[in-house]
Amino acid sequence: MMLPVSELHDFPGHPFRVRDDEEMEKLAESITQHGVLMPGLVRPRAAGGYEIVAGHRRKFASMKAGIREMPVIVRDMDDDTAVILMVDSNVQRENVLPSEKARAYKMKLDAMKRQGERTDLTSRQLGGKLDSTAIIGESGGDSARQVQRYIRLTELIPELLDMVDNKKLTFTVGVDISYIDKEIQKWIYEYIKDTGFIKPQQITALRNQLNEGAVN
Repeated sequence: MMLPVSELHDFPGHPFRVRDDEEMEKLAESITQHGVLMPGLVRPRAAGGYEIVAGHRRKFASMKAGIREMPVIVRDMDDDTAVILMVDSNVQRENVLPSEKARAYKMKLDAMKRQGERTDLTSRQLGGKLDSTAIIGESGGDSARQVQRYIRLTELIPELLDMVDNKKLTFTVGVDISYIDKEIQKWIYEYIKDTGFIKPQQITALRNQLNEGAVN
């Protein structure tokens, strides 16, 4: 069915940024010429209108192209089902930032937990049944271990997470820093900002000192 884009509202806490970049320009141009070829997926919204589960970029491109309506599939679904579908429909996109994938995986894991799935982050496989992180990884092309590492990034302060996105801090070092208290993370951020870098060995040494209670 066709719905006015004004009635389509963003998914709460949507972890994927809608960028007004070259790819968006191409999408808007395509929509101008051919319309929206793939309908979005939405669900009725308690406050009125509809909540987008899949189709945020198509909505933005439609508005950019001056298109007032967009084809959608309307489906009733609970919050957790909506989260899972929202993540699965976006996580395989090109150019997904580490912070986006981290938040998306965390949202999906929490939704699966509420649905009663097993969510032991330390277990890889039990009795032939894949654990939740392995199931999540299947949709994003990541191993269970890599899903765990992405979720660890949600423990970083925003400034350090931005550094991971901007490749000023490597993914691996970001994961290591995520185990450190956020107050000390602020100090690490200031150090990197002043010096321009931090060595993995420095983080390893700092974590060892913290574990031994030897940091002043």
